[in-house]
Amino acid sequence: MYGTLAGALAVRKIPYDRNTYSATVDGRIVGIDKTIRIESMVVHYDFTIPAEFREATERALKNHPKGCPAHQSVKDAIKITWDATLHIGDEAVLLQSEAATD
Repeated sequence: MYGTLAGALAVRKIPYDRNTYSATVDGRIVGIDKTIRIESMVVHYDFTIPAEFREATERALKNHPKGCPAHQSVKDAIKITWDATLHIGDEAVLLQSEAATD
């Protein structure tokens, strides 16, 4: 999803600093004994954009899972959500995928 979002930002010509664009992932593993599985994952993005690109960035974030082959391959077996801290000027804005607010 990290690469898919970077591509979505690039195709929309949204300037962002590739050196500070980052993502971390938290996963929840469940199971007993030897049988375990990944139940859910949350991708946490963090990057800076110019204020005039906020709307386009929000659209890119909302739509990038649909274009991600890895997400599409496992979405029925593993709940995957995202959140993003966007640095816009002196402001930090937290956005979340719709499923993350459940």
